[in-house]
Amino acid sequence: MSNLNWDDDDAPEPGADERGADRSDDRAGGKPGEDLDLADFHGMARLIERMHRRYLDVVRVGLSKQGIEDIGPVQALMVMLIGEDELSVRDLMERGYYLGSNASYSLKILVDAGYINRAANQRDRRTARLQLTDKGRELWDGLRRMEQAQAEALVRNETEVRDLKASYRTLRRLDRLWGDMVRYSCLDFD
Repeated sequence: MSNLNWDDDDAPEPGADERGADRSDDRAGGKPGEDLDLADFHGMARLIERMHRRYLDVVRVGLSKQGIEDIGPVQALMVMLIGEDELSVRDLMERGYYLGSNASYSLKILVDAGYINRAANQRDRRTARLQLTDKGRELWDGLRRMEQAQAEALVRNETEVRDLKASYRTLRRLDRLWGDMVRYSCLDFD
């Protein structure tokens, strides 16, 4: 497990399970989300953005510990997305939600630093295929070990495994909802 000192600010208060059960009985006849505190939703949206910035900081520290100074955390995340695959630039952009100009800039840095090979596709010379070089695979392995250590520090028992999976499902639903709201802006979500 982990030797980190954890604050239990997020731990349920004693008896919270009983209050939660009572509350769910009260809303059984109401509409879903009736008891939703909009401040929680708003806070979650802000937390997602802050967590992304924090994660980039963690990756930056991981790069520094590995002695890597020629790329930044955004480029390191691209290495993670490519992994063992061979991707097109378009696939990479869709997986990582990068904008074209940002992806091109980061890919140039990665190619120039020797982390990825960028070669023309045999069938369609207009598209490029990306794959990690040996140097890129070494970085990828180091980043995966870093993520494994973080996961082990975060998830210490079966309850926390379930919590992590539930959080992931909620964030995926939110991602789909926001994506649909952008794609189908004509829909009324009221």
